[in-house]
Amino acid sequence: MANQPDTATVVAARAGDPAAIDRLVAGYLPLVYTIVGRALEGHADVDDVVQETMIRVLRNLGELREPEAFRSWLVAITVRQVRDRFRARQAGEHALLDPDLRDPGADFTDLAITRLELSGQRRETAEATRWLDEENRELLALWWLEASGELTRDEIVEGTGVGRQHAAVRIQRMKGQLETARAVVRALHRQPLCPELAVLIEPWDGRPNALWRKRIARHTRECRHCAPAWQDLVAAERLLAGMALVVPAPSLAAGLSAGGLGAGAGGGVKALAVKAGLSATQKLLATALAVTVAGGGAAAAYTLNEPAEPAVPQAVVAPSPATVSRPPSLPPSIAPTSKPAPSRTSASPSAKPAVPAKQASAKKGVGVWKFDGSKAALKNVGAGWYYDWAAQNDEIPGPAGVEFVPMIWGKQNVTGATLKQAKAEGDVLLGFNEPDMGGQANMSVEDALAAWPQLEATGMRLVSPAVAFGGDTAGGWLDRFMAGAKAKGLRVDAIALHWYGSDFSAAAVDQFLGYVDAVHQRYGKPIWITEFGLMNFSGSPKYPNDAQKVTFIKGATAGLEKRSFVERYAWFGLPAVGDSVDFGLYRDGDSPTEAGKAYRAAG
Repeated sequence: MANQPDTATVVAARAGDPAAIDRLVAGYLPLVYTIVGRALEGHADVDDVVQETMIRVLRNLGELREPEAFRSWLVAITVRQVRDRFRARQAGEHALLDPDLRDPGADFTDLAITRLELSGQRRETAEATRWLDEENRELLALWWLEASGELTRDEIVEGTGVGRQHAAVRIQRMKGQLETARAVVRALHRQPLCPELAVLIEPWDGRPNALWRKRIARHTRECRHCAPAWQDLVAAERLLAGMALVVPAPSLAAGLSAGGLGAGAGGGVKALAVKAGLSATQKLLATALAVTVAGGGAAAAYTLNEPAEPAVPQAVVAPSPATVSRPPSLPPSIAPTSKPAPSRTSASPSAKPAVPAKQASAKKGVGVWKFDGSKAALKNVGAGWYYDWAAQNDEIPGPAGVEFVPMIWGKQNVTGATLKQAKAEGDVLLGFNEPDMGGQANMSVEDALAAWPQLEATGMRLVSPAVAFGGDTAGGWLDRFMAGAKAKGLRVDAIALHWYGSDFSAAAVDQFLGYVDAVHQRYGKPIWITEFGLMNFSGSPKYPNDAQKVTFIKGATAGLEKRSFVERYAWFGLPAVGDSVDFGLYRDGDSPTEAGKAYRAAG
């Protein structure tokens, strides 16, 4: 959204300013293209619908009464154009266009995979979208952009024309279908292919549809060979968070009309100008704009670097902050292939003075995933300990004097080899990561209790499974686990918690510390807070501003340091690179964000 024009540009464009009109078209074309492309599943109609949408926007811009609501208005127009095309297809003679007749270059899933360089679970998720029902693809197009930070829930509600509660229910159903489709994609790509599945799909023509989605999904649930397809599915919100918009294909940027209304680099936007009834001067500027879009100039400078992917499903799968609906921005266990560009708010590396390392605090720690400068940042921030959601720290070695604490992430990691790795790393062992969350460890209390004796056999000090929420709730996951451990005579030496607050006011400090106190009062054991931070995963803004982060970090860490029963705490997380710039602490080894400076001063 940072590259999209502001309200002042909308006002100027509404008044007829040609340059503002140019900026408006260039700034919002990728958003419209992404919605339409995903909703129409890359159908050859995509270019036409995008053009029709932009023409309608330009023609009706003068009627927009509330410029600050331009994005919502644009999304609503886009959705109406998509629905009109759906209805025209269904009513037309060729309603069921054979997939072989589609423009192969317009397959939106392939474009997203190629242009965003998707791999692993992100690629699986993109491929799974082909299996969604038509009504869900429209909703997916909007929700995908919400998860990636390009749209808000209010804009989705406005665009779909349904109430907030109804929209939430529809999104939840769509997400369920998407998860099923992801399992289907996994099962079909597994090598060697399950022999029973091969027999089942023998009559299938290879084209995704609802009937075969249901048949293959049912098989995967019942087949021991295929059942792992449902395991270690990183929450779709996490996979989509921070992903860039897909910039329109050169053919669309250079000639939006499938009927050839323009030619050369400027033809498409010139065609828009002509059809929208713009002046000769505006047409000339629109031509210049088209050259900029087609040539990759500043007007369309959308990043195409995809956030790095969680390692799946080895010893670590990405942790998820505390509520089911949230899309935390960056999973741990990632390995960027190159150093990200500094944040636009950061000073030039050559201009900044070196920041001396902070003396380590025994309590203060961080969750770390791989990024350039991790070792230096761990020392600079003054962390006494860290973890990376894995049983060993081969990928992210820390500096001398900073303790690494291993974790047994989930049920699949309870093996002799993994436990041996963990025991070699130290004396303390963290239990399962968010076992109360689908997409995370996702374990029943019974499974956790059955596995716990193997952790206990290491002889290490044991910290409980870290629940995503409800640690102080009677009858909650943690409560039942602790009661079961007591009944079975199992040892739990400390309690682990995660907490994320969506209230960015000064009250967040007391909300957080009150939760920590309540959990301690319930179980009477030492407390480890292994993830905490401020994130609003169901509304906007998703993240606090710098001043709010600094206020929270100062108050929260001061309170944690004063509480003798709090043994350790860890901010989520150390890197402020890629799509974690809004909540991370360090851009590189010695470049703390404002939040990083506040956290560095703690302890």
